[in-house]
Amino acid sequence: MTTHRKSELTVDLLLLGVAAVWGASFLSSKDLVADVSVTSAVALRFTVAALATGIICVVRRERLPRGSGLVIAASLGLTQAAIIGLETWGVSLTSATNAGLLISLALIMTPVLESAASRSWLPRSYFVAAVAAVVGVALLVSEGGFRMPTLGDALVIAAATVRAIHVTASARLLVGRSDSSLGVIFLQMVVCAVAFILAAGEALPLAIAQLDPSGWGNVLFLGLLCSVFAFIVQLWAVRRTSATRASILMGTEPVWAIAVGVYIGGEVIGAPGLFGAVLIIVASYIGQAIERRHRLTNVPIAIDPA
Repeated sequence: MTTHRKSELTVDLLLLGVAAVWGASFLSSKDLVADVSVTSAVALRFTVAALATGIICVVRRERLPRGSGLVIAASLGLTQAAIIGLETWGVSLTSATNAGLLISLALIMTPVLESAASRSWLPRSYFVAAVAAVVGVALLVSEGGFRMPTLGDALVIAAATVRAIHVTASARLLVGRSDSSLGVIFLQMVVCAVAFILAAGEALPLAIAQLDPSGWGNVLFLGLLCSVFAFIVQLWAVRRTSATRASILMGTEPVWAIAVGVYIGGEVIGAPGLFGAVLIIVASYIGQAIERRHRLTNVPIAIDPA
């Protein structure tokens, strides 16, 4: 195997690793919030993540954003806090499998927001894929009969919406800036940690005192692997492969969520739910492909100002 091929394989495996730990994060979060409050769980996760990322920044002598860069990083930290807060609250009220699949709706929502921001509408075929994803959601949460999503499902869908806004805002606010990416990530984690430490209040010391080794294992998994490892590897890997390849590999997150939820968590997904899961995953991939092709062709689309 050539050196180039080995390098490609390493990048692919690391990106799959990111998708796998993100897919497993839903069951880990569900287990953690069974022991402590949602705010305490997220506070512990990001405190660990901020400390670890801070150490890396010190070792690498990373320059932290200043001025407007600091304001942007802090603002993105607040939206990141909203995503994880809604996601963790949601997974505490629904299955880890449902949460892992519903959060992938951000893959469908993000291009729509970017299209609106750039005033370059996506082709109709994209919205066919989006409708298919919505049908998949309806089947996933139906449990064999028509019903509204549970509160947990709705919270995860809200988290997916905020994630799409966060990604769109990140792309627009950080473009052309020379701020250290690792420094921006560190500040976002600090903002998340501080926000949830304040939200948890007196419940946080009690949570720390009552956590057993299994609970601390979940905190370290969420803080070190799902946050520090995932963000840093993603940052490193996307510079060494194509955006298409990276999106495909990291887009396997819902597949890992199903595998972990069913085979480790013992969750059950019926035939309608399984068909809905397939629809969500396939529609997300097709939607990504349509959006990518539309973006690469760069054909301006006239918009009626009215």
